[in-house]
Amino acid sequence: METLYHFINGRRVEGRSGRYGEVVNPADGQLIARVPLASAAETASAVEAAAAAFPAWRDTPPMRRARVLFRFIQLLNDNMDELARLISAEHGKVLNDAVGDVTRGMEIVEFACGAPHLLKGHFSENVGTDVDSHSIRQPLGVCVGITPFNFPAMVPMWMFPLAIVCGNTFVLKPSEKVPSTALRLAELMHEAGLPSGVLNVVNGDKEVVDTLLEHPVVEAISFVGSTPVAESIYHAATGRNKRAQALGGAKNHMLVMPDADLDNAANALMGAAYGAAGERCMAISVAVAVGDETADALIERLVPKVKNLQVGPGTEADKEMGPLITAEHRDRVKGYVDCGVEEGAQLLVDGRGLKIEGCEDGFFLGGSLFDRVTPEMRIYREEIFGPVLCVVRVADFASALEMINAHEFGNGTSIFTRDGDAARAFSSQVQAGMVGINVPIPVPMSYHSFGGWKRSLFGDVHMHGPEGIRFYTRLKTITSRWQAGLRKTVDFNMPTL
Repeated sequence: METLYHFINGRRVEGRSGRYGEVVNPADGQLIARVPLASAAETASAVEAAAAAFPAWRDTPPMRRARVLFRFIQLLNDNMDELARLISAEHGKVLNDAVGDVTRGMEIVEFACGAPHLLKGHFSENVGTDVDSHSIRQPLGVCVGITPFNFPAMVPMWMFPLAIVCGNTFVLKPSEKVPSTALRLAELMHEAGLPSGVLNVVNGDKEVVDTLLEHPVVEAISFVGSTPVAESIYHAATGRNKRAQALGGAKNHMLVMPDADLDNAANALMGAAYGAAGERCMAISVAVAVGDETADALIERLVPKVKNLQVGPGTEADKEMGPLITAEHRDRVKGYVDCGVEEGAQLLVDGRGLKIEGCEDGFFLGGSLFDRVTPEMRIYREEIFGPVLCVVRVADFASALEMINAHEFGNGTSIFTRDGDAARAFSSQVQAGMVGINVPIPVPMSYHSFGGWKRSLFGDVHMHGPEGIRFYTRLKTITSRWQAGLRKTVDFNMPTL
C-alpha cells in the first residue's frame, strides 16, 4: 500500500505527525493508500515556504509567470490519462467525467495565461494641473485554497493558477479523500518551471484548516464545500482580517415549462441529476414541472432512463455513473430516500440495494426518482448530494418562481422552454447566481465567474474569471506631479482641481 506525502517548497515531504487518513477506492471498498495528516507545525512550514518565495515571485514579470502556465497546460494534456485515472480511482467518477474534470480546470489555466492583459491598470492624464493618475493591481501575498472531494482537479484549478499568475504564492489543502490529483498537479507545475515554494500542498484535516485560518501570514482563503463549513470558514477568516470567498451548498432547480422539448429536458435531467452520482454542487436535484400534464409526460420519459442507468466502476467504458465517495455518504443518501418515502413522496425508481457483481464492497447506489415532492419535505429542503431527483408539480410559472426563490440556496438554476418571454422573466427574476436557459448545468466558462447567491456563497467575490483576478489582487492608485508643476508655497487646503 502506498504512503502519500505533502509537497512543500518544491519537493515531496513525508508526513511527520504520525497521523494518517485512508484513501479508499469507492468502486471496490479497497484501501489503496494512506495519506499523512499534517500537524500545525508541518502546515506552518508550508506557509513559511510560500512566504519566503513571495518576494521574488511578486517581482517576476507577469509574462514570465504566464509562460509557466503555458507549459503547465501542455503537461496537463500530456498527462491527461494519468490524471483521469487518479481521479476515478479515488473519487469513483467515470473516466469521461474525470477527463472533463481536468479539462474544465485547464480552461481556467488558459484564462490565467492572459495575466499580462488582465492585470493592466488605468491611466488618466492631467487630472489636475500637471497631475497624472494611474492604478495598478498588486498581489496579496500567501493565499490558501481548501477544496472538496468531488472535483479533485477542477476546483483546485479554480484557485491556484489565478492566484499564482497574479504574483501570489499558494498553499493548497485538498480533500484527504482524494489527495493524489492535487499532489500530481503541484509536481507538474514544478516541472513547468514554477519556483520552489510558490505552490505547496498540505494534506490533513481540521488541524490543517485551523492553522491556515489562524496563521498571520495568510492573506486570503478560498473554500468550496458544505454550507455550514463555508459559513464557519468565512467568519473565521474575515474575523482575522483575511479575504475570504467560501462557496457552500446548493439545491438546484430545473423549471420545465409546458412548451419545452420534453425529450431534450429529460435527457438533460439525466446527466444533470445523475452524472458523477449527483456529487456536484451544480447538480440538478429538483425538476419543477408546470402542470400535471407536463409532469406526467416528463416522468414517463424519465422512469425508464433512470431504471436503465449503467452503474459500475468508473474505469469501465460503458458505465454512466460510478459509486459514491464513501460508505458513510452512501448510507446518508440512502437515509434521504428512506425519509422521502416516510414523508409521503412517491418513489418511482428506488436505487437502494443495488449490487454490482464483482464490486460487492463498493459504495454504489442506483438512481432514485421521486414524484409529488413538496417544499415541506426534507428531500426538497436539504442538499442530498447523491443520485436522487425530486419532481415537484406546480400550477404555473409564477408559483414555480416563488418556490425557487424561497429556498435558502441560490447556487444555480435552469429553465427549459421555447418561450423567450418566460426565459427572460425567469433569468431576470430568479434569485440564483448562475442561470441556464435550455442548459441544465450552467457552469460559466473560465472567462466568466462562478458563484451562487444566498447561502450558497459567503463573501461578495465569485470564483475565477474577472472576479478571480480582483480577489487575488488589491488596487493601488498613484497620483503624480513632476518638477515643472511643483508648488512653491505650502498649501494646507484639500487638493482640488
